[in-house]
Amino acid sequence: MDRYASWLDSVAEVVTKGTGKVERTADRAQVDVTFEALGAGRTEAVGELNQKIASVEPLLDRPGVDVRSRQLSVHDNWDGTQRAGSRATQQYVIRVNDVALLDDLLAEIVQAEPNWLNGPTWELTDDADAVREAQQLAVADALKRAEGYAIAVGRRLGPLQRIVDGESDRYQPMMRTASYEAAGAGGMVDKLNLEAQQITVSVTCTGTWSLLD
Repeated sequence: MDRYASWLDSVAEVVTKGTGKVERTADRAQVDVTFEALGAGRTEAVGELNQKIASVEPLLDRPGVDVRSRQLSVHDNWDGTQRAGSRATQQYVIRVNDVALLDDLLAEIVQAEPNWLNGPTWELTDDADAVREAQQLAVADALKRAEGYAIAVGRRLGPLQRIVDGESDRYQPMMRTASYEAAGAGGMVDKLNLEAQQITVSVTCTGTWSLLD
């Protein structure tokens, strides 16, 4: 018993980890779209691609929609050692800052018959408030654990000595994907339930408290 009491006297602090999680409804979405065109040569393939995306560019020139990137790829197709025409590809990364526009925008893009449409990926425009709330919850969780350990060893919990930030994560819902064929030629994207999803912001911290007699 004396050895146990001596050990307790040597314990000056307690270190605990806390976790805080909050959910917020996404207010921004990202969509990846790809258009392809074939031609006998590279010039012809690019010409066909230009015609295909001619109706797409005006759709992206509107408030609340940003094109994060446009990537053009042009290459020859090969059948063994024989050149078999050319392929031109235009890839878009589109950010929709006004999610109320999403359904109509996707319906219009689908009408242009993309070869691939991937998204939306849901995001938060500003997660600062969510992070602060998660931090408060994480500290409260660490404090509750520290108080429990103090009681377990028959001590009083003293003031916080230090706190170390852990990893902060954004847990996004599973990304919904749709190809032109899946959406249907009629552009019935309203049937795909593309409502803004919940994003979980998670924060961890490690706190160190002194132990008092």
